[in-house]
Amino acid sequence: MKELFLLRGLPGSGKTTLAESLGGSHMEADKYFTYDGKYEFDVTKLKDAHDWCQNAVRVFMENKSKRVVVSNTFTQEWEMLPYYDLAEKHGYKVYSLIVENRHGGVNEHGVPEDKLKLMKKRFEMKL
Repeated sequence: MKELFLLRGLPGSGKTTLAESLGGSHMEADKYFTYDGKYEFDVTKLKDAHDWCQNAVRVFMENKSKRVVVSNTFTQEWEMLPYYDLAEKHGYKVYSLIVENRHGGVNEHGVPEDKLKLMKKRFEMKL
């Protein structure tokens, strides 16, 4: 069975750590901003980062990776739709997991507290 895991959560929740423990082909928009091991976020390139991430997932699926894991904040339901579309097109079962910071994880990318509060406020959950 081919599986797609969409890991959702605020910065510092442990999405990347969980993604790495799940194995498979892992992608996240944050990788777009990493150069020579250094993270350099540029808000003006955020759309490019997400397009790049979606394209990489498409390639993983075209190459028939058994497990694909995407770890992005996905605070809004619509942000996951392109991945659901890819999964349907390529025959993947989708798991959407919300990762919570109940372990005292650190926000490694230095997202300011005011931005975290805004992200938390707009976080949508489908029950």
